[in-house]
Formats: sequence, structure tokens, C-alpha cells
Amino acid sequence: MSAMPTDVCAEPAQHDSTPPAAPVDLHEQSRRLVRRYGPAVGCYAVLKLVGFGVFMWLVDYSGYHLTKQARLGGGAHPWDVLGSFDGWWYQQVAEFGYDPQLVPIIGSPWYTFQANSAAFFPLYPGLMRMVSEFTGLGLYGAGMLVSVVASLCAAAGIFAVAERLGGVRTGVIAAGLWAVVPGSGAEWAVYSDSTFIALAAWSCYAVMTRRWIAAGLLALVAGLNRPTSATLIAAVCLAALAALLRRTDGTRRPLAAMALAPLGLFGYLGWVNWRMGDWGGYFKLQRGAWLHFFDWGQHNVTVMRGILLGHDDDLFAALIPDLLAALIIMALPILIVLLVRLRPPAVLMVHTLLTIATVLGSHQMFCNVARFLLPAFPLLIPLAIALSRLRGPALVTVLGTCALASGWFAGFAMFEFGGAP
Repeated sequence: MSAMPTDVCAEPAQHDSTPPAAPVDLHEQSRRLVRRYGPAVGCYAVLKLVGFGVFMWLVDYSGYHLTKQARLGGGAHPWDVLGSFDGWWYQQVAEFGYDPQLVPIIGSPWYTFQANSAAFFPLYPGLMRMVSEFTGLGLYGAGMLVSVVASLCAAAGIFAVAERLGGVRTGVIAAGLWAVVPGSGAEWAVYSDSTFIALAAWSCYAVMTRRWIAAGLLALVAGLNRPTSATLIAAVCLAALAALLRRTDGTRRPLAAMALAPLGLFGYLGWVNWRMGDWGGYFKLQRGAWLHFFDWGQHNVTVMRGILLGHDDDLFAALIPDLLAALIIMALPILIVLLVRLRPPAVLMVHTLLTIATVLGSHQMFCNVARFLLPAFPLLIPLAIALSRLRGPALVTVLGTCALASGWFAGFAMFEFGGAP
């Protein structure tokens, strides 16, 4: 029996009929990213530069920084104030790392524990250390570089979120508004705010576009940045749970997002508490060393009452920043109603409302309300939609005026009148 010819038995080679994958054109992808996000990031950067210039001029003109300690809003140069308060602590963590302890203080009427750097989460100082070693910049310069780059990423993320609700023009204006809002002075400083808001904005966008793994991973990383990431984690988990109940995206990806999101926050808190030998150690440190704790709004109500009656008997009273904070709180109901009327995705609504509840319900320095509300960026979207109806000259006038004024109310008032820890 003769052998069967091989060309009859053999299967045709599959790879011969498959066209080769097209090479990735990085140049073209970069151009697309620039076309999409360039106007928003550019708008943010220009407005921020204007406000930042005014801020630095006011610090230099006043000379207040020359009369203060370097840790408390002072320094030899105007820009040194950007590394004071929280910035000083972040530089300590980046240089020396952590040694979590609860060291009692005897005889103080307010504080029960000595301040310890473990209160400051590791992502931002870790990035500072890495950038410093890679670039040769000092920790201050590395911290500023991280904050500026993160702020640009945050502006792009805010644009991406706002664009889905109001279009491209709205997205660009929303990014610009974030440059001039009260509290925005912390965006270009040795502070972790820009890093967190970049992660929060892109995590919300990932939920809105049903990229559940990305949303969970971004929330995980945000959990290594600051304790208030709990609001973002809750928003991502609730959105994923809703997707599970609706059965719109299967089960594995939403479940993975829910499993990933809290790992960063719980991991750091667990490590600190383990090192302290006290499973409530982190919260005891926050309460006893910084007077930061959730009191259901009792402290803020007391301070608001004092401001309305013209009193300044709060332990950390700061006349101008406190008044600005009071005006912001009075405006919140209006901004919330305008946001609700847009019917935004649940992840934005939950994140925003929980952020506001956390800020208003916590005992902390009242003058920092503006800064702590920076993550509630969805509140800017209704304003951006309204401003998008203006013609070019009118819009430039409005945003330009806000940028000039922000150098005072968002920068100078926060660092030189208030104390930004």
C-alpha cells in the first residue's frame, strides 16, 4: 500500500492566512493624545501659571515668609513656603522613612501624642524619593516636579470626565476651573493633593467607561496616597456592585475592581497599626497629634457659628481663610443641586457627596476646608457647562480674572494667613 501524499493529509498552515499585526505608531498615538487633551491641559497650565505668579509675587512683596519658621510658612525665598507645613513632613518621610510610634504627651490641654510622620501616606513621598534619585533634584524640587506633573494629569482626567457630560468645550473649561478654585494653591506645592485627584479623576473615568480593572487598580494606588481615598474606594465598589446586580459587565471584572480598590488603604493602615502594636493606632495618632477625627460636624458647626457672630475663639482661628471656608460651605448646597440636575453617573455622585460629608463631618483646621474639597471636582462641571455658553472674549475675561484672584485667595491666603497642614 503506497503512502498517502503529504499534501493531501496536511492541514493548511494557519499563520500563512493571518495578516501581520500592524506596527504601533507611537508618534501618531502621541499626536492623538495631544489633540485630545492638549487644549484642556494647556488651559489649566496657563491659568495656573497666572495664579502661581501672583501668589509668588504676593509672598515676596509681603515679606511675611522672612518672619516665620521654615516649617510654618516661612523660608529664605518666596518659593520655600511651598515646602512648609505638610510639605516639610513629606520631605522627612522621603528622606528618613517611617518609625510609627504613639508617644504620649503629658500636660497638654489639646494633644495627647507627639506628631509622627506615619500620619502621612507613602505614595507621594515615595515618588519624591524616586524622582530625586533619578533626576538628581533635591527632595523639594522632586516634590514640586511630581505635583506639577500630577496636576496636569489631573486636569486631563477632569477634562475626560466632564467631556462625557457636557462636551469638549465643557471639559476644557472644567480643567481650567480646577486651576483657580479655592484650595488650588496646594496643587503646585510639596503636597499630595494633585497626585490623589489625578488618580481619583481617572478612576472615575475608568468606571464611566466600564474599565473595571483599571478603576480598581487606580483606587488601590490612591489608597496609598491619603486616608480620604475611602470616598473614592466606596464609589468604585458601589458602582461595581451595581454593575454586578445589573449583569451588564459579567462578574469577574466588577468583582476584581471591588477586591482591588481597598487594598492600598487597608494595607498601609494595617502596617502602621501593626508597627505601633495597636490596631487603632493610626486613628489615635490622627486624633491625639493632629486633632483630626470624625465628630459628625460638631467642630465645624461651632466654628461657623463663631464666624457668623464675629468671634475668633477657635484654637486655629485664621480670619480670612476661615471666612473663605464659610462662604464655600454656604455655596455647597447650590453646587450640589446643580450637579444632581445633570444626573451624573453614580460613581461621580457618590464620590462627591462622601467627600463633602467627610470634610464637613470631621474635626480639623477649618481654614483648610477649601483644600480638602479639591477632590470634589465634579461640582465644577455644572459651572463649566454654564460658562461654555459664553463667547471667547467673555470667557477669557472670566477665567483670567479668576486666575489673577486665585493667586491671593487660593495661594497667599492659604499659606500665609491660614497655615495649610
